[in-house]
Amino acid sequence: MFPKYDVIVVGAGHAGCEAAVAAANLGCRVMLATMNMQTIAQMSCNPAMGGVAKGQIVREVDALCGYSGIVTDHTMIQFRMLNMSKGPAMWSPRAQSDRMAFAAKWRQMLEAHTNIDFWQEMVNGLIVKDGRVCGVRTGMGLEIEGKTVILTNGTFLNGLIHIGEKQFGGGRAGERAATGITEQLVELGFEAGRMKTGTPPRIDGRTIDYSRMDLQPGDEPAGKFSFTDTPPLTEQVPCHITFTNQKVHDILRTGFDRSPMFNGRIRGLGPRYCPSIEDKIDRFSSKDSHQLFVEPEGRDTCEVYINGFSSSLPEDVQYKALRLIPGLENAKMFRPGYAIEYDYFPPTQLQLTLETNLVKNLFFAGQINGTTGYEEAACQGLMAGINAALAVKEEEPLVLKRSEAYIGVLIDDLVNKGTEEPYRMFTSRAEFRILLRQDNADLRLTPIAQRLGMEGADVRMERVQAKEKAAAEIETFFRNASVAPEEVNGYLASVDSAPVVQKVKLYNILLRPQVNIRSLAQALPELGRFLTAFEQEFVELAEINIKYDGYIRKEQEMVEKMSRLEDVHLHADFDYRSLTALSAEARDKLSRHKPRTIGQASRISGVSPADVSVLLIHLGR
Repeated sequence: MFPKYDVIVVGAGHAGCEAAVAAANLGCRVMLATMNMQTIAQMSCNPAMGGVAKGQIVREVDALCGYSGIVTDHTMIQFRMLNMSKGPAMWSPRAQSDRMAFAAKWRQMLEAHTNIDFWQEMVNGLIVKDGRVCGVRTGMGLEIEGKTVILTNGTFLNGLIHIGEKQFGGGRAGERAATGITEQLVELGFEAGRMKTGTPPRIDGRTIDYSRMDLQPGDEPAGKFSFTDTPPLTEQVPCHITFTNQKVHDILRTGFDRSPMFNGRIRGLGPRYCPSIEDKIDRFSSKDSHQLFVEPEGRDTCEVYINGFSSSLPEDVQYKALRLIPGLENAKMFRPGYAIEYDYFPPTQLQLTLETNLVKNLFFAGQINGTTGYEEAACQGLMAGINAALAVKEEEPLVLKRSEAYIGVLIDDLVNKGTEEPYRMFTSRAEFRILLRQDNADLRLTPIAQRLGMEGADVRMERVQAKEKAAAEIETFFRNASVAPEEVNGYLASVDSAPVVQKVKLYNILLRPQVNIRSLAQALPELGRFLTAFEQEFVELAEINIKYDGYIRKEQEMVEKMSRLEDVHLHADFDYRSLTALSAEARDKLSRHKPRTIGQASRISGVSPADVSVLLIHLGR
């Protein structure tokens, strides 16, 4: 019935979609198996993409020829660049998406790819022979052969939904849980755990009084995620901000005795940085109010998402509390918030390629690895898809370094440090974040996509080369062009910067913290005429390169120092237990993880600098 596939992807969420596309774009024959074809790329929680550090990840996925950025650009209803008051390392794009259009666009793009087939049915088992995965088994007993398998099961593995004292099986509201895979993996020797996440109630927007809330418009002009020629966003839909109050908190507390979070029915840990509303008022009891973001689910629906009000309290308590929030006094609820528990597998059981240590050619991506967020899932799916395809083609795997991408930071953190709570990416997790900006993701990663032979990478590289050339040309102009005091002092005074007394290079003017290239171009007509020949994206890159040149060079020097440890390789059969000079914990952790390099070994939790020195001495370094 089925041909033998190169790659079988189980699950069609954000990780599964990117995994399927990545493998297909490398020429593999892919089967995407999902329990429901109508929920491909479903935005189960917040209808938004990007955010702090997450926006950088979406741009990196796009630079490696993934589709998340393209789909977002086609379906977003609002765009904002966050953290613009800080340095460029912190700038993070975020888009409010049309939830239904987002899923529809993903499905359209997947179905347009001739290398991808689909099958709608629960996969409840793997076919494993001699320590190698050979395919999957479905609920109807069908067997689909595959050279590699990628599991992207999200919250569906033995998913259990909690609303107050009620609990029932499900992968998300209205959908059944997936069974069988966890039990088989545990039999094969994998360690499994439980995690928890939650979602807020959905509200009927027709019953909201927006006049009592603060308006949150998008940026004008709107930006975008993809480095390709996606359509600009012209008509934006605003979000709104409101706040809880003491009366809201008092009502919520009346349900604490029936809360699964507080009475012990939920065993899994939830995301630290996205707590439920009951968790917030319990942990931060001194706060009188908490900010809520009222976000539309799309252009053509009245359904509204209350960001910041995630809850698993009884539905009657949620409803009473909501109607005490300014603007929601007459609100009708479409469905209550809930918490969901699900199985995950500690990611220390993976290689940096996301292939499992115990079963060859079996890859894990997304929430099965203990992460939270669409963006974190998408980038893992992309990398698992790439490495599954490379395994099929018997080519060297792709492992991104921490200095190359946030994706590299995320996977390195997961594999070497593990996680006991849902892992979320932040800019603070990256040591080299001035190098890993959202604006230069294409410069960093598209050459890698081209080297791999990703479909569409050649066209993307033409734009990358044009961008690099334009930035260099602009920088040369600033280094060579001079400006006289009478031309620039009026502008300098307007931005509270000291006047100049003689001709100076434009380069030195731009280095001043009060000066930006856009306002300088308005003050100097010749400069303005010169810059009109370049796209704004290219001008922005040149400005960052000039202003932050010293910081960039310093981080590059740090990368070079760190790379020396990455160049010292360790054999997979290295006998760490025989090195008695290592600490007992280091011997145990190194034997379990089997790091490939000294650099990787140094990032394993429990391996100290002294242990690293012992390894270097043993290797004659």
